[in-house]
Amino acid sequence: MAPEASPHPARILVVGGGGRENALAWALTRSHGVEGVWVAPGNGGTEALPGCQPLAIAETDADALVDACHHHQIELVVVGPEAPLATGLADQLRAAGLSVFGPGADGARLEASKRWAKALMQEAGVPTAGYWWAGSEEQALAVLESEGRPLVVKADGLAAGKGVTVAETMDEARAAIGEIFAGRFGAEASLVLEERTEGPEVSVFALSDGRDLVLLPPAQDHKRIGEGDTGPNTGGMGAYAPAPLLDAEGLEQVRCQVLEPTLAALRRRGIDYRGVIYAGLMLTAEGPSVIEFNCRFGDPECETLMPLLGPELASVLLACARGQLAAGPRLSIAPLCSACVIAAAEGYPAAVRQGDAIHSTLQPNEHLQLFHAGSSRDSEGVCRTSGGRVLALVAQADDFDTAFARAYAGLEQVHFAGMTYRRDIGHQVRSR
Repeated sequence: MAPEASPHPARILVVGGGGRENALAWALTRSHGVEGVWVAPGNGGTEALPGCQPLAIAETDADALVDACHHHQIELVVVGPEAPLATGLADQLRAAGLSVFGPGADGARLEASKRWAKALMQEAGVPTAGYWWAGSEEQALAVLESEGRPLVVKADGLAAGKGVTVAETMDEARAAIGEIFAGRFGAEASLVLEERTEGPEVSVFALSDGRDLVLLPPAQDHKRIGEGDTGPNTGGMGAYAPAPLLDAEGLEQVRCQVLEPTLAALRRRGIDYRGVIYAGLMLTAEGPSVIEFNCRFGDPECETLMPLLGPELASVLLACARGQLAAGPRLSIAPLCSACVIAAAEGYPAAVRQGDAIHSTLQPNEHLQLFHAGSSRDSEGVCRTSGGRVLALVAQADDFDTAFARAYAGLEQVHFAGMTYRRDIGHQVRSR
């Protein structure tokens, strides 16, 4: 008789190389029963995390990842980025007999196709803005002219968080349409046009085993590069959690009106969704409305949330991967405020300078973390910048003022040439 599978994974592989994966690896090493965490490919900060080892394997190399899992006796794989999920990495790993936290390619269409996600929301009765799909520039412009008002323009496929324009004028909408069909987001471009809605934005993350859900504290991201929420959109310049915009009653409303109907609609389509459902919401006068779904943890919300999650995290993710969430442990959440500030490279979100040495005198502690994103180590072991968003300084406290003060004080202890960051992250709660 085969031994009963342990509810606590001892050996975990995290797939990805960004700040999200750095934070996930850090949190998983602190979970009950975990002996080691491997990260493929990881980044310049991976080996600095106690209990973590980088693996020089691309996140798209399914065969090499399967071999590594068997070699290292991996019991749980956590896939971080959206691109490998959309191309079916989780399916390939599951076919090799591995327990995987991350949806298959069918479920990843929640993020990979705005058109598909919008149709699913309509089917499920999930509140979201009205929309039009267009497969050509002429079709999109015809819709725009017919409506006679600026619309939100969204690239239909994966765009790394940068394929959305909330147009203020008709000319801005026309320009955004032209940019998408000029090939920036792929040769076979299409887009979704949406009605504009008004209200503050908030992110809600649910862990799913295909039938049940565990909701995490709501978070609020800061997309604009400039202080006062000005300038172009980025992948995110900072975040905080739990966002006071959603109290317990509001979070329950999101569960009932958004997340549970979405999961039920996925099941009706035969999709066994095991991973994160990330709902980007706008809190309108009529209630929460879905801006978009993502099929993975947000970044930098993930860096912000991980320090709040308890040592049951690895076991909860394994229970999701096995379809056994109801029988798994309850995830504890620290009653603290968490604040995250991103240090980006000069030029971000356009062309960035790279290759600068990262210097740090920071001593992380229980309530102060330094997560790496766009960094790598050179042949001599020096950690250097290698991407747009380079570092995330994250801190926790009993109140947001103290949490942000700790994060910004920590930021003063790290440096690289051209380092750029916003000094007003959390202004919504810090000014209350």
